[in-house]
Amino acid sequence: MKNKIKVLGIDPGTAIVGWGILEQQDNSKEIKTIDYGQITTSADLPNPERLNLIGEDLKELIKEYKPDEVAVEELFYFKNKKTVITVAQARGVILYICKNKKLPIGEYTPLQIKQALTGYGRADKKQMQLMIKNVLKLKEIPKPDDAADALAVSFCHLNSRLYQQKLNS
Repeated sequence: MKNKIKVLGIDPGTAIVGWGILEQQDNSKEIKTIDYGQITTSADLPNPERLNLIGEDLKELIKEYKPDEVAVEELFYFKNKKTVITVAQARGVILYICKNKKLPIGEYTPLQIKQALTGYGRADKKQMQLMIKNVLKLKEIPKPDDAADALAVSFCHLNSRLYQQKLNS
């Protein structure tokens, strides 16, 4: 019997953390969308409280969906230094929780994610959203954008795993 792999993809943020869960049979190209959504925090809350909420909600997601692996988008250049710092803090909480839960973590740059999904590293957000809708055979583009991005991170991870399996066989 073939093994299934369930991947939780995460698009880090402070106001919105996008998440998406995909499942794939080993050595299969068929990918099933399990669920997707967002973790949101209010800008009115102090940053430590926002980070705590992200961590607690992520623990609940892991408990509910029991992913086998996690894929997290790496940070890219931000024009606003304050934004990059708070997103990096949220990303740190995410990595800590996942490592604490003993989940293998894959990290991917936006360029890697775009190439895995569209074959083009400079694809724009609209192209990415249409591709994730089409590749996963969804009825509509996932909302919010952060959830669509998280599904793309999961897809990139599954593609990387499939490629590794082919190299190793």
